[in-house]
Amino acid sequence: MSTTLPPQPGGDTDVAAPVPVVRDSGGGTSLWKDAFRRLRKNPQAIAGAVIVGLFLLVALLAPLLARYGGEELPGRTYITPTHIPGFGEVDGFPLGLDRFGGDLLSKLIWGAQASLVIGVISTAIGLAGGLLLGIIAGGFGGKIDNVIMRCVDILLSVPNLLLAVSIAAILGQGAFAVMIAIGVAQVPIFARLLRSSMISQRSADYMLAAQTLGLSRGAIIINHQLPNSLGPVIVQATLTLATAVIDAAALSFLGLGGGRPQTAEWGRMLTYAQAELGIAPQLAFLPGLCIAITALGFTLLGESLREALDPKTRAK
Repeated sequence: MSTTLPPQPGGDTDVAAPVPVVRDSGGGTSLWKDAFRRLRKNPQAIAGAVIVGLFLLVALLAPLLARYGGEELPGRTYITPTHIPGFGEVDGFPLGLDRFGGDLLSKLIWGAQASLVIGVISTAIGLAGGLLLGIIAGGFGGKIDNVIMRCVDILLSVPNLLLAVSIAAILGQGAFAVMIAIGVAQVPIFARLLRSSMISQRSADYMLAAQTLGLSRGAIIINHQLPNSLGPVIVQATLTLATAVIDAAALSFLGLGGGRPQTAEWGRMLTYAQAELGIAPQLAFLPGLCIAITALGFTLLGESLREALDPKTRAK
């Protein structure tokens, strides 16, 4: 694109001088692209992602990383009533043995897989139930909304862990009961969060445009209102994974996790390490450290994602 300049004084002819046009190559970015860009610059998010990534790798590659199975007891002959081998005391067992004669390192690796399975499935159960209740309450409102939210308020009045313990006690011992208990305890949190997010979207311009086009309420809710309300719920799901890992360990610690005593699961390892705190404190310290670091990773990542999606922080 060019513009013709006026004739220069004293010149015989008119000269067309090109004038460069500066074009704005920038463009708008989506909410999630902008959030990802902010996460890449956040040290807290990077630290959380590294921890979560390592946890996932260890859990998924447990059959390759662990030298022994989760319930194998290769070191039973080294255990005495007054001594449990610790770090490097027995060749082939770098972290030592547990009270049953199992390889402590292998048990920790298999425990990561057990925590991942319980955490993911229980979070999926809570998310599915919360989405169902939240969509009905936030999308349709009215008396249905009032009934659902009063039930949610009742559930929220009970401490989360206490509710999970009560449900697990009713269902009986076992990993499946633990997952159901933790998932059901998380349902009211997701339901209330999604309902609030959907209500805040009711007055948005795209909602008015969809209504003007004559779309049915169900189509508007599923195709427009729900997708734009899922951001806070996804963030909460990340944070709930940290809570699920802790709750699973707590239920196993209380004896509700089922399984055999030597089964590799961090909470169960803590339970049976109490009697040996005086002679083998690493049996309690290492599983507790794994639980704390894993929960910290999910918490850091979830909080960073919450900040990245927050309109107030994005405007800065």
